Amino acid sequence: MVRRVRRSRVVIAISAAGLALAGCAPSFASDAAGTSIATSGTTASASAAPTSSVIPSPTPTASPSAAHTGPWSVVALGDSVPAGAACGCTPFPQLSAALLAAPGSGEVPTADDAVNGATSADVLDSATTDREVQADVAAADIVEIEIGANDVAYSAACGTTVSCYEPTVPIVEQNVRAIVAEVRTLTAARGALVVLLDYWSVWLGGTYAAAQGQAYVDAAAAVTGQVNAAIRQVAADTGAIYIDVRAAFKGPGYTNDETRFLAPDGDHPNARGHATIAQAVVSAVRATLQGR
Repeated sequence: MVRRVRRSRVVIAISAAGLALAGCAPSFASDAAGTSIATSGTTASASAAPTSSVIPSPTPTASPSAAHTGPWSVVALGDSVPAGAACGCTPFPQLSAALLAAPGSGEVPTADDAVNGATSADVLDSATTDREVQADVAAADIVEIEIGANDVAYSAACGTTVSCYEPTVPIVEQNVRAIVAEVRTLTAARGALVVLLDYWSVWLGGTYAAAQGQAYVDAAAAVTGQVNAAIRQVAADTGAIYIDVRAAFKGPGYTNDETRFLAPDGDHPNARGHATIAQAVVSAVRATLQGR
């Protein structure tokens, strides 16, 4: 995942009737600009439906409601995945905001503050020192965070030696925990929902990984499992919503080939992948709100 500074502020003009969640997975269409968007319908897939773990947040002073009537304000923090790198499509943060939009709301304010190449330390730094990012977060109803893959990026020095990457995993967990704490502080008045997403693979995935050899495939799975376990633990400890993207792409047993969800670089989601992630986020958010 190559570093490229990117912070985009997006307000998506939508037809709420066309994008309102109707209990179906999204299919794909193109907007007037040729950008892939999610529309209600059934997505053909050989895998299980997107999976998420919903861990109810501690009851805040104020909180988003299932009866929310206006547009949802969504902020994304993280790396090139929520930034939409290598896709040329609408990334999952904007798609999830559109799917959550109330009928007739028209526009969905989404601040995609994800940055290509960012590590967990980079996101923590922006959450604690970047006033523009802090203002975005403070105004959010939902904060979607996906970070950690670049901390354990494949390197020639470590190769496929899993133990070489292991010392970094506790640092990822510590930083993600601090990011969530900062988000909670910034959104204390609004009680925003915090959504933590894991990875289908922190390295190349699908057939792109297989082309590197079995040792690479096995190491990628092991390192991914460790990073995802750290993210899941933070979600459990902080009351964040946890999205198991690995299960959404690879099935509940993590045995399916996720290539159909990947962009040609093998490292990022394509339009289908982003729509699948967005559906998982929306399903988890709705389940959480219904439980309140």
